[in-house]
Order: sequence, then C-alpha cells, then structure tokens
Amino acid sequence: MYNIGIDLGGTNIAAGIVDENGQILIKHSVPTYKERPTDEIVADMASLAKKLIAESGLNITEFSSVGIGCPGTIDSKSGEVVYSNNIPMEHYPMAQRFKEHLNLPVIIDNDANCAALGEYTVNGNEAKVFILITLGTGVGSGVIINGKIFHGFNGAAAELGHITLVSGGKKCTCGKEGCLESYASATALIEQTKVAMSANNDSIMHEIAKNEGEVSGRTAFDAAKQGDNTAIEVVNNYARYLADGLVSIENAFQPEVIAIGGGISKESEYLLKPVREYVQNNGFNKYMKKTEIVAAKLFNDAGIIGAAML
Repeated sequence: MYNIGIDLGGTNIAAGIVDENGQILIKHSVPTYKERPTDEIVADMASLAKKLIAESGLNITEFSSVGIGCPGTIDSKSGEVVYSNNIPMEHYPMAQRFKEHLNLPVIIDNDANCAALGEYTVNGNEAKVFILITLGTGVGSGVIINGKIFHGFNGAAAELGHITLVSGGKKCTCGKEGCLESYASATALIEQTKVAMSANNDSIMHEIAKNEGEVSGRTAFDAAKQGDNTAIEVVNNYARYLADGLVSIENAFQPEVIAIGGGISKESEYLLKPVREYVQNNGFNKYMKKTEIVAAKLFNDAGIIGAAML
C-alpha cells in the first residue's frame, strides 16, 4: 500500500507518493498563493494528489490515506486547522474539505511535526526520543517519542523555538521576548550579520553580499571560512545561541538524537562541531551517554514523507 504526503507551505504545495518504507516514488509541487481563499488552496492540493496518482499508474485502491502537513495549531483528531497565521486559517475543517475532492482517509498535523516524523522514519535509527530542529524563517521543531509525534495534552506541542533564551531579550514574532527563534533562526542570523557589517566596513562580508545580491544565512559562514574576523565572531555567537538552546532541550528530553535541519544545517560540521562540543560540556548530566547532534538529511522531502507516514 501507498500513502500520499502533502506539505503545505506559504510559498509552495509539495506532494509525493510514499511507500511503506518512507521512500518517495514520485513528487510534484505547485505555488500556494496563500492570500486566496483556503478552499481554492485545498482544491489545488487535491488536484496535485490526483495528478500524482495518474502519473504513477497506481489504482486508487492501492492507497491507504492522504497525510497533510500544515503550519499552525492543528487538531489532528478532528482534522481541523485551529489557527494558522502563515496561511491565514481559523477553525478550518481541512480534512473534511479535502475529502470532498478525493475520497481517501485524510490525516493532518503540524508541518514541523511531519518533518520530524519524516526524518525519524528514514534516519532516526529507532531512537526512543528523536528531535528535529529546523533553522529557517523561524525555529521549527518536532519531538518523536517511541515512534509517535509528541503533541502534549492539547495538541500544541512542541514549540521549542519559543523557549526563553534571553530573559527580556529581542521581541519575537510570537509576542514574547528572548525566544530561541529570535537568536538562532536564519532570520536572526541575517540580522546579526547586518549589524556586524554596519560596524565594520572592511569585512569581506560586504563583498560576498554584493556578489550574492543580498545578505543571507550563508554570508557570515562564507566569510568566516576565508578568515574574516568579524564574520568569525558572528558565526561563533550564532553557534553559541543555538547551543545554549540545545542544552535546555537536551536537559528536558534527554533525546538520543537531535537533528538540525533548515538551510543553515548545510554548513554541516562547520556549525555542528562547536555546537556539539558546547552541548556535551554544558549538559546537566555529564556522566552518562550524550545526545547525538547531527545534520538532517531529507531537507524538503522530510515534510512530504512525514505527512505520508501519519
């Protein structure tokens, strides 16, 4: 049997047919155009699923379900998007609306949870506690315990990007101050890079940003690798912010694995080595086996696979 996984993002809708082992057979994507009515977005999601089925040559009877990963607070039991600000929705019955277009069982969950489940399915090595942290516009997260998504009592867990890193610190998009997201997201790194550049006109980050057309999450890393002292300081500070957050996460969950995803994770050991060393030296329990901190492997496929495996 096969499942269809749909990853609903603010920019694109990505979908794929996934087998029982978490392998994608075929996938496609279309633009979301998130400002239009949600019913139109769901209609495009269903059309994309139908296109995949037609191109695969499989029969509808060979599919068990459709899984949908959606940003926001999700009631998985009712199939309702309780609230989403990224793609504006409030108490929207997504599972019911989707089934009006394609009559298969529909399961929905938060997109970060789906990404965590996807990464766990393919790369989790059956860890009892597995956590995915994604460093993007914000800091997303998902916690997998004994192979199941941890939802908390009300379905809203686990927003680890909103643990407090700096009391009274930078204002976060959630309305609180000092969240991990405000210091360790790609957005935060870009802001930190710009501040450092404005204070040092001699930094080669200016040249790199000019060649790239903008300051990005790569700018400080690219310059640091060339020995730029200002960039090295930016990267070191950013790594420390992330590592401090991971120490709190490790202390709370004692996971076997924390996987770091998002574009910045492509810096691999240049970022992860100092982060790993700091976490190992500053975790509460220094005398037992340590959490393994690794780069995520699936990138954009994680959400599709995780949604399909719901």
